[in-house]
Amino acid sequence: MIDKTLVAYFYKFEKEKANKPFLHQPFGDTWETYTWSEAGDKARRLATWLKKQCPKDHAHISVVSKNCREWLIADIAIMMAGFVSVPFYANLTGIQLAEVIELGDIDLVLFGKVEAWDDMKTGIPSGMKVGKFPHYDGNPTINIGTDWDIMMQEAPLQGNPIPKMEDVWSIIFTSGTTGTPKGAFFTQDKVATAIQHPSSTYWFMLDEENEHRFFSYLPLNHIAERTIEVMSIRFGTEISFVESLDTFAKNLKDTKPTLFLAVPRIWTKFKQGILSKIPQGRLDTLLRIPLVNRFIKKKLKAALGLEKARICITGAAPMTAFDKAWWVKLGISLSEAYGQTESFGYGTYAPVGGIKPDKIGKAHVGFEMKIDEATNEILFKLPMVMNGYYRDPEKTAETLRDGWLHTGDAGTIDSDGDLAITGRVKDTFKTEKGEFIVPTKIEDEFSPNSDIEQLCLLGLGMPQPVMVVFPSESGAGKPKSELEKSIEATMLSVNETLPRYTRVSTVVIAQEPFTTENGLLTPTLKVKRFNVHEKYASQLRAYCEHENNVIWA
Repeated sequence: MIDKTLVAYFYKFEKEKANKPFLHQPFGDTWETYTWSEAGDKARRLATWLKKQCPKDHAHISVVSKNCREWLIADIAIMMAGFVSVPFYANLTGIQLAEVIELGDIDLVLFGKVEAWDDMKTGIPSGMKVGKFPHYDGNPTINIGTDWDIMMQEAPLQGNPIPKMEDVWSIIFTSGTTGTPKGAFFTQDKVATAIQHPSSTYWFMLDEENEHRFFSYLPLNHIAERTIEVMSIRFGTEISFVESLDTFAKNLKDTKPTLFLAVPRIWTKFKQGILSKIPQGRLDTLLRIPLVNRFIKKKLKAALGLEKARICITGAAPMTAFDKAWWVKLGISLSEAYGQTESFGYGTYAPVGGIKPDKIGKAHVGFEMKIDEATNEILFKLPMVMNGYYRDPEKTAETLRDGWLHTGDAGTIDSDGDLAITGRVKDTFKTEKGEFIVPTKIEDEFSPNSDIEQLCLLGLGMPQPVMVVFPSESGAGKPKSELEKSIEATMLSVNETLPRYTRVSTVVIAQEPFTTENGLLTPTLKVKRFNVHEKYASQLRAYCEHENNVIWA
């Protein structure tokens, strides 16, 4: 029976683990730690301040910050106050901030570690109530709002107030690859169901008896990292935060997490870092020598900071079969997770050692999964599915139909019940010849080439598909002619295996990478195919008809 809210678990550990470490924040070479009791005291003081600022029930409070200890304290305080948490990305422009503040009916904003503050602050409506976290070196100074130290002078909220199960817990805006952000909202019973579902133990390998350490670095307002937060509160685990992108590797090594979640792009970065020190050929040779094999695997895990990890998870975007197999050779069997904001991150999972290279696992226990016969869309029935999109009944009706969550992803299910994703339903495009192209299948075939870091297949309305790539560090270090030959060899090899109408006509080497800043990646580092298409649309036909197989943008 689901009868315990998320904040009730916090109260439990605030008492039972009062003097045990909870939140670890890095400052250069040193770390500061808050115990469960200390975090609770600060959350209770913030809750008192929030209730004074917003006397109405169920006020909507936004947190706009990169990951830090105050983020979690604020989220806990919002629950204590009986309010609704509506977090936003820390890199929003002023226009984007104004849009989500309006969409989310925000009553108060807490700002912390943000990026372009001068632009962002232009999106704050006149009269909006604002609080701010302590300043972190290397981040813009927030020059408006109530200081953290002032908020911490409030008296701690007394008692252990518990929200009703039907109260809204949070509105989580989707990162999305296209269109206006949609706010998936979840009531307290939904998050309670998610954290008490059996998969939280067998998938995450979590329990209350053993010590667990999490490492928080993906945006906390995204469902993937939000799951890390809520599971930490549910099981009483420690969380360490990243200080900055520059200190990521150091912070990870210091933390030595027992559970580590990363998107495929991060695993690719790790892989490229390894290959920059040990070329693939030499690595293959060393791994064939039994004694050296064991030493190399142990050394590489320690170099990454993963020697204590009981489980390493890849999720939030598909990983290629080639890369999954590559990590297995290094002794790191990844557990793969598939879900989305609307499903609270749940869907399918592939346990450690049970992952098929070309599949992403089976549906969680008690879930129903099927493929729509007309569109090949993946559909789920699951208990923690969102209540709907906030203030958007039309989009809700499109996504939740007859009890089924329509994911927008296309896929297949094999006879064992294992799911394979073949792409986004809307990613499929039609060429000039009237043929439909499923881009991810072709992109996956290019992935073994370590000279390529990013790629995106285009070709809407073109005679043949065109592949846009950005080279990896090793690829960029090669002479241009050598890089071109490497990519051309891959293209010709892949084309031999493809039907004629799907063959790549040209590979275009981009001058700049796909980033969140230039709008070509989502905050969770998925390629925005529509935006890449828009960037190159005017040149696609010329690229397609170019006499060379590999050209530079």
